[in-house]
Amino acid sequence: MVPDGRSPGRLGDMTEQQQTPHDLPDAAGLVIGILGGTGDQGKGLARRFALAGHRVVIGSRKAERAQQAADELGAGLAVSGAENPVAAGQADVVIVAVPWDGHRATLESLRAELAGKIVVDCVNPLGFEKGKGAYALPVEEGSAAQQAAAVLPDSRVVAAFHHVSAKLLLDPEVDGMDLDVLVLGDDRESTDLVQALAGRIPGMRGVYGGRLHNAHQVEAFTANLISINRRYKSHAGLRVTDV
Repeated sequence: MVPDGRSPGRLGDMTEQQQTPHDLPDAAGLVIGILGGTGDQGKGLARRFALAGHRVVIGSRKAERAQQAADELGAGLAVSGAENPVAAGQADVVIVAVPWDGHRATLESLRAELAGKIVVDCVNPLGFEKGKGAYALPVEEGSAAQQAAAVLPDSRVVAAFHHVSAKLLLDPEVDGMDLDVLVLGDDRESTDLVQALAGRIPGMRGVYGGRLHNAHQVEAFTANLISINRRYKSHAGLRVTDV
């Protein structure tokens, strides 16, 4: 299991002084829980991480629904389904991919199970206006990731995987994802691990994007990507140059 912030554990023995920006820990073998894994984004991430050799536990309010989502990904993948508390408890790293309107309540109900864990929030608080498209919603704490950090004081919250196309994640004809994942957080060990996890998916790279208080603009930019994809009938992602 991933240890708490007082011990480096399996996250690597290098000190911050020894590391360069490109040195990342070995993320192989981590068990990944995905809350909201019955939705397309969560299910797509479950599929890609399972293909990369990870055991994945999809979480839902109902175990039957979670297991159905796992079964839909096909035989041969190490993906199972469980109720959210079980999925959170079994995982080393937990990805939050729930709908925005259930974000706070879901995390509040799992505070004990998520204590001491790295929690990766990929929720985008967006609204949709007919004829005008998607737009960013205001969040009292500043962003969904900051709300998660406020609700989960005993967890290490990282923001990542906001701009990944669910359709491409689920498409069996797509071998590589061809995009960079912006990773934000206040704990270097945690952001390094999530960058390494992103790199486990072929074509994908994790790029450090700043502290957690910068998560708002990353979440909000998803609305711009939705507009790009609608105009150009594409599944656009991001690439960061000169890194």
